[in-house]
Amino acid sequence: MSPPLPDVPRRDRGPHALIALSGEIDLTTIPLVRSALVQCLGDHTRTVDIDLSAVTFCDVSGLNLFLEMAQLAGRSGALMRLHQPPRSLVRVTEITGSGFLLHFVRPGPGPSHDVPAAVEGVL
Repeated sequence: MSPPLPDVPRRDRGPHALIALSGEIDLTTIPLVRSALVQCLGDHTRTVDIDLSAVTFCDVSGLNLFLEMAQLAGRSGALMRLHQPPRSLVRVTEITGSGFLLHFVRPGPGPSHDVPAAVEGVL
């Protein structure tokens, strides 16, 4: 039995979006996550905050997805920030040496699901 697909709720506030992921991010679930992120960028979102505080596991396929989306965001002039990454994602970035390619936002409370905390003062 495969794990349930992650929940992908999205909140928008002007050119900013918050996507809150939960569950596992792996080869079976990344199509749903990719779709949500691509849609944000297609909607001309300037900042995509991704709340990972409820993600229980993220493997290398999830890392590849985040690297791909960070590159796509950069090419479109947007910023993608990963809030409270799970230990599994942090570990795989340490092993691969790819963490410098991603914008992690770690300690402190998770972003608000109404307004991205990192951009709250800007709105």
